[in-house]
Amino acid sequence: MAPTKYDEKPEPGDLIEIFRGGYQHWVIYVGDGFVIHLAPPSEHANAGAYSMMSVVCDRAIVKKEEIWDVVGSDEYRINNLLDDTYEPRPIRAIIREAESLVGNQLPYCVVRGNCEHFVTELRYGKPESRQVRKAVEIGVGVGVAAMVGIGVCAIAAALFGSKDKEKQTK
Repeated sequence: MAPTKYDEKPEPGDLIEIFRGGYQHWVIYVGDGFVIHLAPPSEHANAGAYSMMSVVCDRAIVKKEEIWDVVGSDEYRINNLLDDTYEPRPIRAIIREAESLVGNQLPYCVVRGNCEHFVTELRYGKPESRQVRKAVEIGVGVGVAAMVGIGVCAIAAALFGSKDKEKQTK
């Protein structure tokens, strides 16, 4: 069941992961019911497949919005995913920097500068995206599997092809 407005209570500086279907949108909670996030033009609650168009955007806007306007009816969770790896920056520094960026248009790249990179840099001082890393790992795995599959087919074709030639010459 999706969390409701009364379940998880974020604290200022918390990262919130919103499940949009094929990907996650990330925001940082700044208090009083507001979040700040990097949003390509197609990114909004309940955008569905249309939000996937963010992959073609090269600019995004830093927005401050009410959490429920961003979450909409999607599932979400508080996910300070790198707390075990990095020391979070002081909350006041996180909030001050996030607030100073509101309204700015920033470069956007799904692979090198997406909403997850944006919030992890605010919280930890390190721009990282686990969903990009996971997609790359899956892509590499699929690529390797495809290459192995092609190699097996090529070997089989060579073996069976040579046997067929032997039969034809006999």
